Amino acid sequence: MDSKRLLDLTLLIPGSIVYGPPLVLAAVAVKLDDGGPVLFRQPRVGQHGHSIDVLKLRTMTTPETGPQRVTRAGRLLRRTGLDELPQFLNVLRGEMSLVGPRPLTRYDLDRLEAQSPGFSRRLRHKPGITGLAQVHGTRSITDSMAFEDAYQPSAVADLRILARTVLINLLGKQRGRRAVNPT
Repeated sequence: MDSKRLLDLTLLIPGSIVYGPPLVLAAVAVKLDDGGPVLFRQPRVGQHGHSIDVLKLRTMTTPETGPQRVTRAGRLLRRTGLDELPQFLNVLRGEMSLVGPRPLTRYDLDRLEAQSPGFSRRLRHKPGITGLAQVHGTRSITDSMAFEDAYQPSAVADLRILARTVLINLLGKQRGRRAVNPT
């Protein structure tokens, strides 16, 4: 077992204790909101191009529950990042890491690689729940590539990124990024 995997598993235990109760409450809120399924699964591209099913709390209505829109619970889950917590299971299964480039759909990966050759270099790392691009709030392909290329897995780097992620989600995504990175 490599040191990154060991760090992921070591942090999953306290992370599950801290985030377990909010996850249960969020799952109940999703179910009560419209009665649809709690989890959403989406095929994404993992390390070395392998397909993985990424888990999230469902934030959108389903065809059975009405026209496609963000649910009331979904707005809060997205704002706080709680919709990402089921990905702890992806980390536990070894498909993802706590920190790394966000996993993309095959369509998005192919489209972005066509726009910016070299974009798929991100696949050399295991995808993560959070990463450098996320804590910096990047929106452009160029910025995202720069952060993901700069990412070098290490315990210190991962712990810093995780701490910034928690701060951003506690303060709200926009306010948290300004507090963490005032530029």
